[in-house]
Amino acid sequence: MKDYNLKILSNKQVSERYWQMTLDSSAIKENISPGQFFNIKPTNEKPFFPLLRRPFSIYLINNNTLEFLYKTEGAGTQKLSTYTIDDTINILGPAGVPFSIPANSKKILLLARGVGIATLAALAQKSAQMGLEVYAILSARKKDDLLATETMENFCKKVIYVTEEEQTSDVNSVSNIMQDFFENRDIDSAYTCGSKRLSKLLQKKANKYEIYSEVALEEYMACGIGICYSCVCDIQKNNNVYTVKSCEEGPVFSLKEVILND
Repeated sequence: MKDYNLKILSNKQVSERYWQMTLDSSAIKENISPGQFFNIKPTNEKPFFPLLRRPFSIYLINNNTLEFLYKTEGAGTQKLSTYTIDDTINILGPAGVPFSIPANSKKILLLARGVGIATLAALAQKSAQMGLEVYAILSARKKDDLLATETMENFCKKVIYVTEEEQTSDVNSVSNIMQDFFENRDIDSAYTCGSKRLSKLLQKKANKYEIYSEVALEEYMACGIGICYSCVCDIQKNNNVYTVKSCEEGPVFSLKEVILND
């Protein structure tokens, strides 16, 4: 993990609340994998405000470019939205444990909510490049919050959208959709991000159908490098519960092992 000063190639608003930033990543020689994240410094001004970096999962990984989707809701992300083409921004990474795809997987299911869609987009991209069949259920409050729809449709064999606005995103509706995928599509493995409610649902379904599954947790990170212990979560192994740091042992965990508290 290193810090880099990268040039911004684009930084544009893609919906009412979300922005997309593309960086020139040609200086990064480390391997970057879906599920990992970068800590981005929101300002180059002194004194630094906001002081803390902001962690962002990787949206898309291309030759010499990295893309991020982010929601503008606080001082840090508001500052990020003011950057323009050819500005330089400092990022630290790649960090964290990435997604893993079992060697025997042929068909995978992605379940995402809100900005969690961005986290799973890179996995959809990699899976499609590997020749896997990718299916996705994408959830949001309203249609305008459904991110990366064109991107996901390019990588996925089938995408189903559900929203609160259309009253299609309730647990029962999503459960029925998932059951259809598991029983009629021969899904080998499943991945989720963006909603503990949906993660719990997938956890139950994956256990029922004995399907390998992972979750990318969105715990709040302050330092992002394992010092502050602000992003801890609990996992269970061999009937023992362990408290671990999401920034180091995660953010991707076995869905079978992670304890999802309300």
